[in-house]
Amino acid sequence: MNIFRLCGDLSHLVAIVILLLKIWKTRSCAGISGKSQALFALVFCTRYLDLFFSFVSLYNTSMKIIYIACSIGTCYLIFMKFKPTYDSNHDSFRVEFLLGPCVILGLVLNHSFTVTEILWTFSIYLEAVAILPQLFMMSKTGEAETITSHYLFMLGAYRGLYILNWIYRYNTESFIDPIAVIAGIVQTVLYIDFFYLYVTKVLKGKSLVLPC
Repeated sequence: MNIFRLCGDLSHLVAIVILLLKIWKTRSCAGISGKSQALFALVFCTRYLDLFFSFVSLYNTSMKIIYIACSIGTCYLIFMKFKPTYDSNHDSFRVEFLLGPCVILGLVLNHSFTVTEILWTFSIYLEAVAILPQLFMMSKTGEAETITSHYLFMLGAYRGLYILNWIYRYNTESFIDPIAVIAGIVQTVLYIDFFYLYVTKVLKGKSLVLPC
């Protein structure tokens, strides 16, 4: 564990908490892509199957359980408790275009051809693109609430910090996982335009408006 991974995990956790509080306090999931949240829930459920047969540390196990529980809880709020506020018309990204390639990549490019390893690899590829339905939804509506922008920024910061974690581990432990690194870079690139708008608009107190 190093400072970059710790900060990355905390950023990820803060992002999830921001989203949950936003939905719960406003009693609405307006502006939130249910498809992205469903993909994230799938990411965590397929990645952390080792909870049933492997123990690394209390911290590691606790974070895995929190991620799974929060992602499933978010889906419950969107698709059940506050379903009348869910904007399915604008949340229209074709997720099969993400799932199909990720399944194929998970089967072809992995570290070993075992069920758990294939599912882990699939989750890495899927996480890299799971935010696309949310970004697509924002582009269709043309704007994003400030609190949603904070959520996306913290989510992007988490991935950026993990890239620093990989660089640190490579320099100190000579360890590198090319699958995770490439997927992480792809995921970070997807946030670049949003980061620019966040810094130039949201941090200056302006509304975040995107080109439709």
